[in-house]
Amino acid sequence: MAVDMADQVLDARDQRLIAALQCDGRLSAERAADVLGMSPRTVHRRWQVLIGDGTCRVIALPARPSAVGALLLRIRVLGARRDALAAALAARDDIPFIDLSASGDEILAVSLTRPGTRDHLVFRELPATRAVTSVSADTILHLFAEAADWRHDVLTEEERTALTPAALTSAALTPAGPTTAPTTPPDPGQADQTDPTDQTDRDILAVLADDARAPAAAVAARTGRPESTVRRRIARLTATGLLRTHVVVDPRRLGLPIDANVLLRVAPDRLDAAGRALAGHPAVHGAFATTGTANLQAAVWMRDLADLYRFLSRDLAGLGVEAVETVIIGQAVKRPGTLTAPPRRPPT
Repeated sequence: MAVDMADQVLDARDQRLIAALQCDGRLSAERAADVLGMSPRTVHRRWQVLIGDGTCRVIALPARPSAVGALLLRIRVLGARRDALAAALAARDDIPFIDLSASGDEILAVSLTRPGTRDHLVFRELPATRAVTSVSADTILHLFAEAADWRHDVLTEEERTALTPAALTSAALTPAGPTTAPTTPPDPGQADQTDPTDQTDRDILAVLADDARAPAAAVAARTGRPESTVRRRIARLTATGLLRTHVVVDPRRLGLPIDANVLLRVAPDRLDAAGRALAGHPAVHGAFATTGTANLQAAVWMRDLADLYRFLSRDLAGLGVEAVETVIIGQAVKRPGTLTAPPRRPPT
């Protein structure tokens, strides 16, 4: 019987090389080798294998239009119709995240919407779907951490700092600013009003969207711009933090098979401090302040259930947590850079 590649944990060297790309998606093999104590040839060869066989992808993230907000949806659905509904939601551009609970009767999703509007999906479409038994929607009020901020905890702090571009290091030291929610790419025909890029920059970013490590020569060929211009623009976009890269990798390959959403109720005067603390936790790949009874939510990856238990019973202590609900994720259907079909249920 064939072994599922997702269940094969990468060795320590490859995990460190993926973590290095999380620091800088366009990192050179020479720089990574110097910091990690490997040979440039080894780094280049292993990256070729890891990216070539689909173990990881490096993508460029779109700018975030400031006017777009997001809702966290919990959709309870009749089991037999779950897969069809998840597939329909995954086809929508305004749904960037979809998870299926391990219990099998719940879809968890992020829906993009303008703050304060009566969302058509939540109030009209889902309630009219006979397979849906209930829908709850909480608005994201503040983003503490998102998937692109997560760093696999296999590098030292010194290594991570040495590999991270100065612009990103400065941003990490800056206190969280205005509320920002996960978003989809802006309409290519209309730039965001606050977008400082011009058409050349936007064309370059569009090419890098699916492969942020594309050589400047390849980007130049696809955009019709001179290679020297492309190199200069990529360097400027990186230095100013406008080129944001994200490494897409199955956490199971990193030895983190437990995926869970933790919903917390925190005293209001402790909310900001608790959110910032969660954002800095090595297991947390998403942390949001939200409306609703659970006013703080965190997405975590863990090695096993014992680690998840320690997180709940020990790491949350002292954060002002009054109540906790934990939802184990059975499958991540749609996340940045990934889209997988929901598992088919065997006929009964």
